[in-house]
Amino acid sequence: QARLVESGGGLVQPGGSLRLSCVVSGFRLQNYHVGWFRQAPGKEREGVSCISAGDVGTNYSDSVKGRFAIFRDNARNTVYLEMKSLQPEDTAVYYCAADWSPYLPFCSIDLDQRRTRWWGRGTQVTVSS
Repeated sequence: QARLVESGGGLVQPGGSLRLSCVVSGFRLQNYHVGWFRQAPGKEREGVSCISAGDVGTNYSDSVKGRFAIFRDNARNTVYLEMKSLQPEDTAVYYCAADWSPYLPFCSIDLDQRRTRWWGRGTQVTVSS
């Protein structure tokens, strides 16, 4: 059974940093596109970043570009999201999701309905002074 478990969320002050982890099991991580998504209260879920299967590419939303970085360690079955210069607007529940889409060579931070994603439970990130 495929599982994804996020961790690393918490309370951080504006300007601070946080590293989120997504540990996966039940599937071969290197063969999957993996993305980080977030949802703030009263807002729709949005894509933050993703890394393509085989690490052929990454993508970031404009709001986090230059501040966040996504990377993975396949040997440890873990995908990370390094977040720096955090702002209150980054406050949300962060989810990781994986999809096996060999017909789509790159990952997507769009909520692409062509993709069937396996979702983690989410981890809360709160940026506040």
